Amino acid sequence: MVRYYNDQTTYRLRDKRKVAAWLKEVAREEGYALGDVTYIFCSSEVHRKMNIDFIGHDYFTDVITFDYSDLKGEGVVSGDIFIDVDTVKDNARIYGATPRREMLRVVVHGLLHLCGQKDKTPRAEKQMHRKEDYYLAKF
Repeated sequence: MVRYYNDQTTYRLRDKRKVAAWLKEVAREEGYALGDVTYIFCSSEVHRKMNIDFIGHDYFTDVITFDYSDLKGEGVVSGDIFIDVDTVKDNARIYGATPRREMLRVVVHGLLHLCGQKDKTPRAEKQMHRKEDYYLAKF
């Protein structure tokens, strides 16, 4: 089940049911079942504090994923995905994307992390971008 919440922002994701169905299909194609996945759209201040408190990074990022998945046991992906709405908007301008497309990219990015996809090396980052593009084309 996919849930959506806000923390110090008024952002509203359009077509939530369509997005949830899409994410279920993404998880299935990645070889997993979709468990409880919660998206929390938040302000930059909330997101940055989480970055500092939980990851030790004192800078802005677009997404933080807390993974509660059981990939080896049941093959179910679950977690909380916090998205900094302002940073996503800024990145859309920087990358020449629409805010909607950039938000969908970040939404699927978080789910791909739950499915075990990494992005810490240049090679893994390229693979993550390819997967994002692939699934965005399917939306």
